[in-house]
Amino acid sequence: CNSNVKKEDIAKLNGYWEIKQVKFSTGKTKDYKINETIDYFELRQAQSDNKMVGFRQKVMPQFDGKFQTNGIQENIKLVDEGNSFFIEYDTKFGKWKEEIITIEDSILVLRNQEKIEYTYKKFKPFSLK
Repeated sequence: CNSNVKKEDIAKLNGYWEIKQVKFSTGKTKDYKINETIDYFELRQAQSDNKMVGFRQKVMPQFDGKFQTNGIQENIKLVDEGNSFFIEYDTKFGKWKEEIITIEDSILVLRNQEKIEYTYKKFKPFSLK
């Protein structure tokens, strides 16, 4: 199946995303109500060629609106495979890729090679001020 993702939508990936649901290949789902960590994605145009590169990092939102991190970043690269876009990850633990199924202003759906779908919602910061 082909995704409806357009190249101009890829910029929407940049920012903070909170996991909302995981759908397993069996059809079972797991919903997430509260998350201690969220994913921060940052993509930019590579200097050397026309590719989009960047990183994904786990961050923990704080009550003052700032984020705490362990400093570990996963290098990512956007790959255009005809009718689909993939995020390729490259870490010291391994390499893998996820297909971008949906990307909108407030919703992101990624699917890995095991056909597990991860649905994210755009993170909305909270503040006690």
